Amino acid sequence: MDILITGGTGFIGSALKTSLLEQGNSLVILSRQVKSSVPNCRYIERLDELADDVEVYAIINLAGASLAGRRWTVGYKEEIVASRLETTRALVQLCGRLRRPPKVLLSASAIGYYGPRNNNKIHEEEPSGNCFSSELCKKWEAEANLAAALGVRVCCLRFGVVLDREGGAMTEMARPFSFGLANWIGSGEQWLSWIHRTDAVAAIEWLLQQSDASGAFNVTAPEPVTSKGFCEAMKRKTRTFLTLPMPATAMRLLVGEMADELLITGQRVVPARLQEAGFSFRYATIDSALDDIVAG
Repeated sequence: MDILITGGTGFIGSALKTSLLEQGNSLVILSRQVKSSVPNCRYIERLDELADDVEVYAIINLAGASLAGRRWTVGYKEEIVASRLETTRALVQLCGRLRRPPKVLLSASAIGYYGPRNNNKIHEEEPSGNCFSSELCKKWEAEANLAAALGVRVCCLRFGVVLDREGGAMTEMARPFSFGLANWIGSGEQWLSWIHRTDAVAAIEWLLQQSDASGAFNVTAPEPVTSKGFCEAMKRKTRTFLTLPMPATAMRLLVGEMADELLITGQRVVPARLQEAGFSFRYATIDSALDDIVAG
C-alpha cells in the first residue's frame, strides 16, 4: 500500500519505515532532513509536492518536537504546540485536497492527555487533565479528528514512554545504571506507562489493517510499573553497586516544569481498547522488554 508518514526519521518512525518497507509497502516520508529517495521510499520536504491525484492509502502522523527535548521555556512550549498542530492541520487539508482521500489517518498523541494521576488504572474513556501536556494532546487530537468529516478513519495513538536500545527515553533512563548506580526519581511511587518500540510499531501496523477501529488508543504495555519497579527490574539486568534516588527538588531545578508533568508524577495507563480488539503484545512485562533491550 502507499503510505505517507510524517516524523518518519524519528525514533518510532525510523523503525516503522524499515518494517513497512520490508512488507513491500511504498512510502512517502515528509521530513525536514534532506534525504535521497530509495526504492519504494520517497522523501519530500513539503506536502505541496504531492499532486492532487496522488494515491495515498494511509497517513501516519508522528511529527512533533520532543516533549523532553529541552527545558520548557515559553518559546519551546510554543514550538512543541506548533510542530504538532500545524502539521496535523496541514495533513487534514491534504486529505481534503486529494481527489481520493486516504482511508485512514493514524495520528500520534500521548498519555500526557490524562495529566498526572493516582494509582487507578486509566482506560481510554478517562477524561483529560488540565496541565500543559493535557491541553496539547486535546488540541492535537481535535485537529486530527477533523479528517473524519472527509470520510477518513481516524485513530489517535496515545503513546506511553517508548523503550528500545537505540535512543529514545532509554538513553537517559539507563545512563546511571551503566555506571553501576541504580536510581529512581522522587518518591519512586509514580507510574511509568511504557511500551517496547517493537510493540509500538506493531500496534501502528495492526491498526492500519483494522477497518472498524477508530478513536483513541492507549499505546502502552499491559503492565505499567512504578519508577521504583523499573529500577528494580534494571538491577536484575545490570550490575549496580549503589542505589541513590534523585530527589524531586533536584529534578525540578534541573529541568523545571517538565519534571512535574513527565518525571515526578505519572499515570497508570493500560491499553484496554487494543487488548479488547485482539492485539497481542510481544513484550507485555518490563522484564521481558529489558531482556531484549538491556540483556539482549
